[in-house]
Amino acid sequence: MIYLIAIAITVLFGPHLWAKYVLNRYNRQEYFSGSGIDLARLVIERLELKGVTVETTDIGDHYDPVAKIIRLTKTLGGRKTLTSVVVAAHEVGHAIQDHDGYKPLKTRTRMIGTAQRLERIGAIAMMAVPVLAGVTRAPAVGILALAGGFATLCIPVLVHLVTLPTEFDASFNRALPMLKSGGYIPAEDFPAARKILLACALTYVANSLIGLLNVWRWIRILMRR
Repeated sequence: MIYLIAIAITVLFGPHLWAKYVLNRYNRQEYFSGSGIDLARLVIERLELKGVTVETTDIGDHYDPVAKIIRLTKTLGGRKTLTSVVVAAHEVGHAIQDHDGYKPLKTRTRMIGTAQRLERIGAIAMMAVPVLAGVTRAPAVGILALAGGFATLCIPVLVHLVTLPTEFDASFNRALPMLKSGGYIPAEDFPAARKILLACALTYVANSLIGLLNVWRWIRILMRR
């Protein structure tokens, strides 16, 4: 049992902790002339990505393909560190995907929208379990509602796993070649940049795995009733 718990903790928290460690490690020393936000704006202008803008946010670094906005946090994108520059390059990579009509990005955008709606339905289903079980007095109804709610709450994790190639494409087929060809970072920083780009690609999945704890929270709440 102890080994199973250790494996579960590693699977849930391992990617998140590793990504956080890498991003923080290379976000300490400021030695670039501009921030990640500056880089994003510069590359957008150079590549003539029409309609794409950059703004700061408090809800995590990401590219919004619907609004055509690259959103970067001040703690990462606003600094003049390697992490800041590389994270910005990753999000620009998504903007390039969008500009090129990269179909997997469009598919992911639709899937994430659907997953968010289903996640809300799953939360409602989990809340309805005690009510349905009490009204119908049929344990099977409650079990079905619980199973349905659990399944829908897990969907976001599956979506991010399925669309993980889109993240790798943004990191290693778009951002890394751009950083090399543009001379935006020194050659000696490329090995570290690859680690940061991998961390960027894994961030969505890592956060989704942590989100599975939400399911466990719901199960504990229901078990008390």
